[in-house]
Amino acid sequence: MPENNPSPETAVRLRVNGKKVEVSCDVRATLLDLLRERLRLTGTKKGCNRGECGACTVHLDGRRVNACLVLAASADGAEVTTVEGLARGEQLHPVQEAFIESDAFQCGFCTPGQIMSAVACIREGHTGSNEEIREWMSGNICRCSAYPQIVAAVASAARDDV
Repeated sequence: MPENNPSPETAVRLRVNGKKVEVSCDVRATLLDLLRERLRLTGTKKGCNRGECGACTVHLDGRRVNACLVLAASADGAEVTTVEGLARGEQLHPVQEAFIESDAFQCGFCTPGQIMSAVACIREGHTGSNEEIREWMSGNICRCSAYPQIVAAVASAARDDV
């Protein structure tokens, strides 16, 4: 009969959406699981859990990443921004507003990851054309096919100098 050894835990210190947090988690836990299960930030979605769909996109030290592919322990000391951290109180982030104005969502499951990718896409300067936006947003899958509206939202927000 195999031994029932619990997996080792480690302390992870992060700044999440501007707030310092320290949490203990399984050394095998992903950043996605830490955010959703330990910190209860459920805006970041678990889609494919293999880095293929982009539903779990967050910003890690200013770069967009698929949180399902990052071990939480490897993010120790990092700055993490989730979709919950974009708005300032009741004031939505301009990209969130652009998604609403452009009707850039249907079921809404992919929307948080799309928005996080869009913010990064604009910041990275990849909004010179609709084709460029499509290319740099291609890691985020929308099963409802709201791509024309998503591209329009990104282009609109980019024009407004987000």
